[in-house]
Amino acid sequence: MADQLRADEARLQQIIWNLLSNSVKFTDKGGVIKIGIRHDESATEIIVNDNGQGIREEFLPFVFDRFQQADSSITRKHGGLGLGLAISRHLVELHGGTIEAASPGEGQGSTFKVRLPFAAVVRDASFQSTPAQRASSTTVAAGSEIPNLSELKVLAIDDAPDARQLVRAVLEEFGANVLTASSVKEGLEMLAAWKPDVIVCDIGMPEEDGYTFISEVRKLSADQGGTIPAIALTGYVRVEDRMRALAAGYQMFVPKPVEATELASLIQAVMGVPH
Repeated sequence: MADQLRADEARLQQIIWNLLSNSVKFTDKGGVIKIGIRHDESATEIIVNDNGQGIREEFLPFVFDRFQQADSSITRKHGGLGLGLAISRHLVELHGGTIEAASPGEGQGSTFKVRLPFAAVVRDASFQSTPAQRASSTTVAAGSEIPNLSELKVLAIDDAPDARQLVRAVLEEFGANVLTASSVKEGLEMLAAWKPDVIVCDIGMPEEDGYTFISEVRKLSADQGGTIPAIALTGYVRVEDRMRALAAGYQMFVPKPVEATELASLIQAVMGVPH
């Protein structure tokens, strides 16, 4: 029955890796993490279970939300932006599946279950189509027109690995060719070598921030990439932050979190691509 499941191999690996990484992060040394798989007549289920820190009951409804962490204090023990589980949910839903979390409570471990239906995946020919067609086929039920970023080269810059992973995952589903950079220096090097069509850059980065990046870009000639459209993606939402970003050289200022379709539409807008 397992051969009935047709899924994007790289995305499926990403889902499982994110769930296992989450369990490793919140399970103390010597703890136990189990992964299992089972089938019924309509679906395959992947279950990741650990005996780690568990999840508070009041936090369970929000565990897959972007930028959510049970401990959001600046002194929290575990780093990251809380995007790994959000990425997993996004990728599972693109496959027509569901993902859920369960925990008896703090200190009692947690269980994550991914359910990928055979029928929904097998009927969908999107895994034999282009990324842009794949995005359309997986989100058309929402009833809105789907952005098409096919053949667009997007450079995404963010110092947080999970944020880069999320932006890359969602934009590739709309057909974009995405490269990511973790710093201003790396971003400028990729800009010179790759010449993207559009840039999405985080503002708040250590050492050199997004303002430094765009100021360096705008010093370049057009042939060097100095006029490439750029979107500032940031957690800073004050009016003065928006004005500073636009004055520095960004075409758009987008507060986090931003929905995948919205970000894709904004990229179309700055590129002048018809919706």
